Amino acid sequence: MPTTIKCPNCAHEFPLEEAVSEEYKKELREQMITYKRQKEEEIAKKEKEWQLQLQKKETDFAQQIKTEKEKLQLQLEESIRKTISSDYENKLRMLEQNNKDNEEKLREARQQQIEFLKKEQELKNKEIELELSVQKRLQSEREKLSEDIRKLEEQKAAAKETEMQLRMRELEKQLEDQKKLADEMRRKAEQGSMQLQGEVQELALEEMLRSAFPFDMITEVGKGVKGADCVQIVRNSIGQECGQIIYESKRTTAFANDWVEKLKTDMRNLGADVAVIVTRTMPKDMDCFGIKDGVWICSFSEVRALAAVLRDGIVRVFTTARSNENKGDKMHLLYNYLNSNEFAEQWKAIREGFMSMKLSIQKERDAMEKLWKAREKQLEKVLLNAAHIRGSIEGISGTDVNLNLLEEDETNLLE
Repeated sequence: MPTTIKCPNCAHEFPLEEAVSEEYKKELREQMITYKRQKEEEIAKKEKEWQLQLQKKETDFAQQIKTEKEKLQLQLEESIRKTISSDYENKLRMLEQNNKDNEEKLREARQQQIEFLKKEQELKNKEIELELSVQKRLQSEREKLSEDIRKLEEQKAAAKETEMQLRMRELEKQLEDQKKLADEMRRKAEQGSMQLQGEVQELALEEMLRSAFPFDMITEVGKGVKGADCVQIVRNSIGQECGQIIYESKRTTAFANDWVEKLKTDMRNLGADVAVIVTRTMPKDMDCFGIKDGVWICSFSEVRALAAVLRDGIVRVFTTARSNENKGDKMHLLYNYLNSNEFAEQWKAIREGFMSMKLSIQKERDAMEKLWKAREKQLEKVLLNAAHIRGSIEGISGTDVNLNLLEEDETNLLE
């Protein structure tokens, strides 16, 4: 379809071909050819510039790739070296830590065994100390009780003595008021007073013995019965009867020698060990307590100390006799026990216990030495593999690469 052109003035439309002349068409073609040639030259020039820039970029890119490749290779080698060094150090550290842990466990086991033996010995010592402390405490309590009883007895004796003195003064005053009475009445009054005084001394003697020796049994002999005034049955700390002491109390103005023979007869009849006469008037040949014809004689103020001495002697003789009793049989029984199968089995059990402990210690020592030897071989294997890796890396990258996994001093130490 032909192209039309419209006139701007008259608005008349006519074909373009008609308006353009042939010459104009020729000029337009030449311009078109020239413009096309220029554009092709510009395109060719730009294409050449683009090829140069592309070649330059390819060269730069290749250089950059080479640089990055070298850098990555260096980083890879450094990473490999660090990884190998870290693995080796970790393994070495783990081996050293395991060795330390095993040594610590062995040391703790030995320390526990030592502490167990110490505690066992301390327990035995504490048992002995406890037994000693109990015995000392019992002894202290006995002494304290004896002291309290002695003080109480002294107070009672002082009170009784004061009362007796007042009583005597009253009696003396009564006697002085009755001087004018008949001699027979005075004699009967004196006899009644002497009998009363003797009974009072007997009661005071029994009370003193009961308070001074609370473990012993003090028995009173009734009036009108032949024999001593009182009997002391001596007992030891566990209540065993060790012997007897008989006492005869006299409070007269003259000492009669037939008292000694009478008390010796009573001692034989009762089966007593010791006989004691407590008198206000001593024999002519004695000024203090003592023994006469096998019978002890003392005053009321001396009877307490004398009774303590005699009692201690009786207890000692009884203890000695009991310890020597059946001595031959005990030795025979001890000999039979030491040669019996029971003793042999018990001793064998003790020996087996010690041997078991010894074997356990030896087994533990062998196991630890075996474990140490195995770890030593593992360490040598790790060092050998590390040396192989180092040689391979040096062969690839050159001998100028420093890959010493261990310092020289540490290497010598491990060797």
